[in-house]
Amino acid sequence: MAKPYHRENLRGDIMHIAAQLIAERGPDALSLRDIARRADVSHAAPAHHFGDRRGLFTALSVEGFTLLAETLAESVSAARFDRTALAYVRFAVSHPGHYAVMFRPDLIDSTEDLIAARENAAAQLDAGLDTVPDHRVTVDIGDARRAAWALVHGLSSLWLSGAFGDADLEPAVRAAAHQLFTPSGSEQ
Repeated sequence: MAKPYHRENLRGDIMHIAAQLIAERGPDALSLRDIARRADVSHAAPAHHFGDRRGLFTALSVEGFTLLAETLAESVSAARFDRTALAYVRFAVSHPGHYAVMFRPDLIDSTEDLIAARENAAAQLDAGLDTVPDHRVTVDIGDARRAAWALVHGLSSLWLSGAFGDADLEPAVRAAAHQLFTPSGSEQ
């Protein structure tokens, strides 16, 4: 029989366990019962805090975007996009359970909290891009922002899937970020 779930931060514990299980098995294999078992609480405890899997995944996404924004904000002060790109990929690699649900509209609800957290993270990525010298951004800024996001998101997804094998993360990300914003024939 599961223990009573009167813990100081059971909601946080459930989210932490969910992120671990998602990193191990993927979001599609996760059940609230699995989380309850791992947390050693009643089967109703996760549902009490999140309603259902979708509510839990939404909460994980909000937390993930909040953490990503904080991580990116720290990198922006270096005034080098390659550092922002590296911070993004490192976040994904360090938080695979969060990252696995953050960009899955089929698993999450578009709540006000989620929209605000996502917009804040995007603003931090944009701030990192704003450190690229103007002469290196040769396309419309909106296109440059989408290209920067595609770069870091793609690298993150490929890294998490093991596509890069045992390559060294930092030089690979820095090279990709540098290449994206170095126009052909320009000096480095």
